[in-house]
Amino acid sequence: MSVLTHSRLFYIVTYDVVVRAFKKIRLLHIISDGACLKMGWRRTDCLSKPLTDIFEKLGSLVGTWPFCFFIIPVIISAALGGGFIFLKDREDNDLERQFTPRKGPSKATRAFVRENFPYNDSMFSKDRLYDKGNFASFIAVSTNNSNILAIPAFEDIIALNNRILNITVDNGRVGFSELCAKANGQCVSNVILEIVSLNESDQTSITYPVHTHRSSSVFLGSVLGGVITDTNNSVISAQAVKLFYYLEDQESTKELSKLWLRLMLASFCCILHTTDGFPLFLITYACAITFSVISCLRRDNVRNKMCVAVFGVFTSGLAVLSSFGLLLYIGVPFVITVANSPFLILGIGLNNMFIIVSDWKHTHVKDPVPKRMAHTYKEAIMSITITALTDVLKFFIGVMSDFPSVQSFCLYTSTSIIFCYIYTVTFFGAFLALNGRREASNRHWLTCMKIPSDSPDQCSEIYNICCVGGDYDENTGAEKKQLVSRFFRDYYAPFLIKPWVKGVVILFYLAYLVTSIYGCFHIQQGVELYDLAADNSHVTIYNKKQRQYFSDYGPTVMVIVSEKFPYWDKAKRYQLQDCIEEFKRLQFVNETIYTSWLDSYLLYGQEQHLNIDDKDVFLKNLSTFFDLFPFFKQDVNLTGDAIYSSRFFIQTVNIANASMEIHMLKSLKATTESCHVASLLVYHQEFIFYDQYNVVVSSTIKNVSVITAVMLVVSLLLIPNPICSLWVTYSIGSVTAGVTGFMALWDVSLDSISMIIFTVSIGFTVDFSAHVSYAFVSSNKTSPSDKVVDALSTLGYPILQGAFSTILGVSVLATSEFHIFRTFFKIFFLVMFIGMVHGLVFIPVFLTSFTCSSNKCESTDKNLKISKL
Repeated sequence: MSVLTHSRLFYIVTYDVVVRAFKKIRLLHIISDGACLKMGWRRTDCLSKPLTDIFEKLGSLVGTWPFCFFIIPVIISAALGGGFIFLKDREDNDLERQFTPRKGPSKATRAFVRENFPYNDSMFSKDRLYDKGNFASFIAVSTNNSNILAIPAFEDIIALNNRILNITVDNGRVGFSELCAKANGQCVSNVILEIVSLNESDQTSITYPVHTHRSSSVFLGSVLGGVITDTNNSVISAQAVKLFYYLEDQESTKELSKLWLRLMLASFCCILHTTDGFPLFLITYACAITFSVISCLRRDNVRNKMCVAVFGVFTSGLAVLSSFGLLLYIGVPFVITVANSPFLILGIGLNNMFIIVSDWKHTHVKDPVPKRMAHTYKEAIMSITITALTDVLKFFIGVMSDFPSVQSFCLYTSTSIIFCYIYTVTFFGAFLALNGRREASNRHWLTCMKIPSDSPDQCSEIYNICCVGGDYDENTGAEKKQLVSRFFRDYYAPFLIKPWVKGVVILFYLAYLVTSIYGCFHIQQGVELYDLAADNSHVTIYNKKQRQYFSDYGPTVMVIVSEKFPYWDKAKRYQLQDCIEEFKRLQFVNETIYTSWLDSYLLYGQEQHLNIDDKDVFLKNLSTFFDLFPFFKQDVNLTGDAIYSSRFFIQTVNIANASMEIHMLKSLKATTESCHVASLLVYHQEFIFYDQYNVVVSSTIKNVSVITAVMLVVSLLLIPNPICSLWVTYSIGSVTAGVTGFMALWDVSLDSISMIIFTVSIGFTVDFSAHVSYAFVSSNKTSPSDKVVDALSTLGYPILQGAFSTILGVSVLATSEFHIFRTFFKIFFLVMFIGMVHGLVFIPVFLTSFTCSSNKCESTDKNLKISKL
């Protein structure tokens, strides 16, 4: 019998005859020390060994030359920080450009509308705009639910309107009458004011939602809100009036129009709100420093790590300063979502700091600083590298998103993570080495004066507390464990691995999973545009009043025939009209409010006794019809003897929230697809924002899937056990389900904002599980239970510190005036808390329940190999 031994390989026992046969067929290759064993199905850490050797040498180098590694990052940060002078130039908060998909279908439809139905500047029509237009608007709301159309409330509206019309720019030479959008040579006025004024004595003569004024039908649904009518649709009262002031879109008056709008805004809105991210950022860092200092506080005046904690927080600050400055230098847009990035980097930096400090405490205090640093880096940096690598890959994947705001956020954050990783290894490691030199000389943490390690008998108790330190565990040679670390080692971990406790944990996990899945099926989609502004800004107040009083009638939607069509062909025309009737029968469409050039032309043909079914007659009389009704000319693309495109208008109703917008858009598009006689499109300028709903869910699923795949690959390469790698990967899916489910229960909708935060935050769920799993497989213990105790003893307190310090830091965002920051707080709180529970409770139980001991695994591998031979 022969025995083959090799570093980290299994013992293989065979009979001589089997060995000879084995050699003959060459089933096993013994590779030089440090390489991978092809046969070892459990060993996939081909990169782990060489990387730990590199980190060990790097730690020794940092410990030998700490001043160089400390000063160079500071100089680099100071140089790159100069990029912040370009911050104002790089700001880009254009809602459409940043928060809508770059390749949204409605943008393609808008291009089609722009090409086929260009503006007629002399015949302005709000419904025919393919962009938002250049305008100002305000909503007047009555007090105490009174009738705003009655005196004196309506007189106040008239006075306000006159005040706006009298606003002038260019030293009083240019006013609204010179800049206004015009139709038939006159400014497009707020006709509601004229209608109410003419019917002041008999308000009930105004019909709603359509009123006939000067032989024309006027739609009042978009300008009167909170309307009460009688059985004849006559207005009894109204609570709100909306006024519009459209300006012409001419290049010659563009600057004057902007100036007039700013002056009007300044006249009625005292405060223009900007992001409150910077002050919250300062508060967050103050909270993080406070918590970190308290958590690293030691009674021992030599082993105290308060200064280390402070510089750990500074490491994250330097990373943000360097990365943001670099990207601002090169011209990357700065979007409001990027303001969330520093909070993420703070969480990463604190987590890294606590892990490194924890491993430093396990080194021998009498060893030279370079040796202690080598041991610390060997144990800690690999764990940090796993999470940093997955985070960077995840964010670089996000750079390919359809949302420019996501691209900017991911680019800023991924760059910050790289700098945070580099500065943790260099700047923070260097300070830890300098602090280690102080400890080696037994100097006081505050005064740096040498102090005795033993308490002199003749000194007072206060002296012993303040001026004595340097104690350590003589049995292990390492620092004495803190109370919380001893709690994890002596109480928590042994309690967690008890069979009945593991059963309870598994039952609790199943309940958590059921609740999460339930929430996933009840999550809402949609975003309100006012969620992108401050709560008390004029934009938010306006849009909330819009929802409150004007949701009975939604946008007027274009139904576009996007191809050449023979409108004179009676059979096909009837089929097209049947398709239009399908739109009218939809739940969110008013059947009676409808604008059609074709129906009007057919009626005109009947009055003129024309044979519209004849092509020549149809085309010949169109010009005369358009002269009588010039607005309809903008609805037909007539070129030569063919109509290449045309459009109709339908009125949507009861669009009270974003979910209804989603349902409306889906219903409209489904109806266009069901029409086979012609190719149809639907469009309104707000559809540009609705397009995000089609992308959010698919993008979220795609991003989480990619993150999971990347994590699996990285784990298999760097964690020396594929089963543990699978558990780490599984934790991503588990936490993703939990965060999504509890988002729904916490009234967080899935939209472009929450998708950004959710996608980028979900990658942090793996951090705690990866740290525990790596410590588990790296433990020298034999049984899974002992490995878990060893892992939790080492990392339990650092994980607790990292999670709670980050939660404490982001908790200030709950007070923000911006929905974006409050959503970030909710999602990141769920991510950190649920991730921490997985790392400290679920994953340890799963590892002990579904992982065999080292002896059993070796026996299994041995039997497997013999059976194969």
